[in-house]
Amino acid sequence: MKGILLGVAVGYVLGARAGRERYDQIARACRALADHPAVQGAAGIVRAKVGEKTGFGRSAAKANGHRRDPVIPRANAT
Repeated sequence: MKGILLGVAVGYVLGARAGRERYDQIARACRALADHPAVQGAAGIVRAKVGEKTGFGRSAAKANGHRRDPVIPRANAT
C-alpha cells in the first residue's frame, strides 16, 4: 500500500513539474496517432471483427433489417 501511495506521489510531482505545455504536446501526439490512416484502418478491422463475433454491428443490422442492439424497457413507461 505504501508503494502505491509513493508511486502516486512521485507521478503527481513529476506531472506537476512537466506542466501544461508538456500535457498539450502529449495530447497533440496522441491525436495525430489516432488520426493516422494506418491506425484508422486497423480500428475499422477490429470493429468489424468484434461485430462479427458479437452480432452487434452495422453489418448484422443491415443483413436482416432488424436492429440487433439490446432494448431495455423502461420501468415506468407512460
